[in-house]
Amino acid sequence: MPRTPSSKAGTLRAQLAEGRHALALGRVPELTAHFLAHPDQAARRAAHLIEFLWDDDPGVASRAADILERITRRSSPIRDRIFACSTDSKDALLGLLPEASPKKLRWNLALMLGRLPLTAMEARRAAAVLQSWLNDSSSIVKTAALQGLADLTRMDPSLLPMVQDLLRMHSRSGTAAMRTRSRILLQSFEKRRGDEWPKPWLA
Repeated sequence: MPRTPSSKAGTLRAQLAEGRHALALGRVPELTAHFLAHPDQAARRAAHLIEFLWDDDPGVASRAADILERITRRSSPIRDRIFACSTDSKDALLGLLPEASPKKLRWNLALMLGRLPLTAMEARRAAAVLQSWLNDSSSIVKTAALQGLADLTRMDPSLLPMVQDLLRMHSRSGTAAMRTRSRILLQSFEKRRGDEWPKPWLA
């Protein structure tokens, strides 16, 4: 989604570029707090964050995704403005999934998928990508992919048998983080009634 950045977007990008390496937190907490404190500006500035997900600097892309994940973690007017009311945001994030490469970008995208108003077909499309991420070398990416797959069953219940099979498998043979998250999600499926759901991972 390349565009000529405005002065404000340029300033935001410079702030996102601060960090010793791509996985460094940089100014993410500070910028997240600013977004949450100014909900009237959040949706407009979040559009810049979404553009930066395609940035050539993996640190910029990763920190933009980190902020988006944090500010949409809980149901709020900000999240509604960014996701629920914008098909552009949804289409952009779904389009990015297959080409997302930086690990931090991947795990934040996986955690955000369940917050998007997806159709059943879109959920299946996203699930196919998340399944491929279960082969990633990063335990965090794989654990986030499991969470994302579980979240997608809300949009497409037909995914449930496949997701439960994956969770059972990884509850026994995955990394420590994958085993723990898989067991939590399996328990939640057994108890699932109405809107009950486990607390968001990384909350």
